[in-house]
Amino acid sequence: MELIGSGWKNVSLVDVHGSVTFTLWLCGCNLKCPFCHNWRLATGDREVCRPLDVDRLLSEVDSSKGFIDYLHVTGGEPLLQYRGLAGLFRRVKEIGVPVSVNTNLTLYKPLKTLVEEGLIDHVATDLKTPFAELTGTPLSSSTLFKLYVDSLRLVVENEIPLELRIPVAKGLTAGSIEEAVEAVLPVLGKHVDKTTVVVNPLLTKPLVDPRDLEWCSRHCMPDAPEVETVAEAFRRRGFKTVVREVPR
Repeated sequence: MELIGSGWKNVSLVDVHGSVTFTLWLCGCNLKCPFCHNWRLATGDREVCRPLDVDRLLSEVDSSKGFIDYLHVTGGEPLLQYRGLAGLFRRVKEIGVPVSVNTNLTLYKPLKTLVEEGLIDHVATDLKTPFAELTGTPLSSSTLFKLYVDSLRLVVENEIPLELRIPVAKGLTAGSIEEAVEAVLPVLGKHVDKTTVVVNPLLTKPLVDPRDLEWCSRHCMPDAPEVETVAEAFRRRGFKTVVREVPR
C-alpha cells in the first residue's frame, strides 16, 4: 500500500478531545478553506509530502498501543487516499488499535467503503458555516453540503462516535449557526449521546500559519461573545459542548 503524508506523532493529547492518539498526517484535500493551517499538506507541497514507510509506521503504532486510544488520521483530507487507508486500517485492527479519522465528510463513497468494512471507530469533522465561504468552494457548495449531510447520516446510522468541530469565524459563524444546526439536527438528533461538540475559534499568526492571511485578518480571532453564541446553539439542544479559548 502507498500513503503520501508528512509524518506522524506517536502520542498526542490534543487531536481528539479527551483521548490519547497516535496521529498521522496525510496529504491532499478537495477543499480550499481560507483558514487552513495545514494548507501545505492540503496542496501536496513536496517539501512536506512524501511516501510514508508504512511498515515502520505500523511498528510504531504497535509499540504505542498501550498508551493510545486511537490511531487518528488527519490531513489534508485522508479519504482521498482511502484505498491505502483501507489496507493500513486492516493491519491496525490486527494490532488491536481503534481507528479515528478526521474528514471533511464530502467524500461519501470512500467513507461508505471504510465504514461498511468496519474499519472506522471514531470520526472527527468540522461543521463549517457559512459553508461556502469557510470551505472556499462557492460554486459547488450546495452539492458538497448535501454530501456532508449524507456522510453524517452514515456515521449516525453506524453508531460511530463523533467529534463535531465548529470553526468560529469572526463576523460570520455566529450569524449563521442556527441555520447550520437546523440543517444537521434531523440527522444528529439521534446521535446526541455519541457526539461531542468542540467549538474552535479560528486563529492566525503567530499561533498558526493560515492559507489566506488577508481573509484571516478579517475573520480570525473572534471575540468571546461570538464564540459563546455558537456554543450555546448546541448546549441548549443537549449536546456535550467544549469551548477552546482564544489565546490573547
